[in-house]
Amino acid sequence: MNRKETKGNEINGHLDIIVSQHEEEFEGEKEQWNEVSIHGNPEGLKSLAKLLLEIAELNQENLPEKHLPNGAREHFHLRPNIELSKSSTEVIVGRLDAKGTGDFYTKYVRKEKY
Repeated sequence: MNRKETKGNEINGHLDIIVSQHEEEFEGEKEQWNEVSIHGNPEGLKSLAKLLLEIAELNQENLPEKHLPNGAREHFHLRPNIELSKSSTEVIVGRLDAKGTGDFYTKYVRKEKY
């Protein structure tokens, strides 16, 4: 991926990303959860897929310190009414592994293996 000096407008087509909050009660116990929905037309979904592949294939180690300092992670902000639909929630798409260390951020909890 050739890193752009200015980020923005990475998504072509139509893309809607929304967060829905849900609540359910069963036998006196309330359960709450969030659900993220990603919908788009073919151009919008392909554009998101392209961005995800570019971030995944990026060699962060080759980026100059002024663009991505050690310990930082490449990421893109997808903003309502710019990259996304007006009805969308702002989304940050980025790498989990940090440049220089490969460390994941502290809030990350690995999934259990089945």
